Amino acid sequence: MEIAETKKLENLKKIMSNMEFFTKLNPDAVNNLLSVPIKLSSYYELNLMVSSLLKTSISLLKNDISSGIAIDLIILLEIALQLLPEDEMELLDKIREIDKR
Repeated sequence: MEIAETKKLENLKKIMSNMEFFTKLNPDAVNNLLSVPIKLSSYYELNLMVSSLLKTSISLLKNDISSGIAIDLIILLEIALQLLPEDEMELLDKIREIDKR
């Protein structure tokens, strides 16, 4: 029986090595996380995406939500938080300070 199981594993390894599977997530060895690239055309599009996620979350919060929707809402808010361009916002603050002088 062990030989049959070993052959199955070898076949699975062969199939996986011959094709491009598991390409959506990119490993981040430093943080032991996975990342998913999102292609955007501009910061404006990024802003629209974050705004849409937040507006949807607000809309859900205004209605009675079930526990299943609450989990979805948490996921939407976590995505929005990760998409916020923190470094760029800091740069805008510095540029604004220069303009004040």
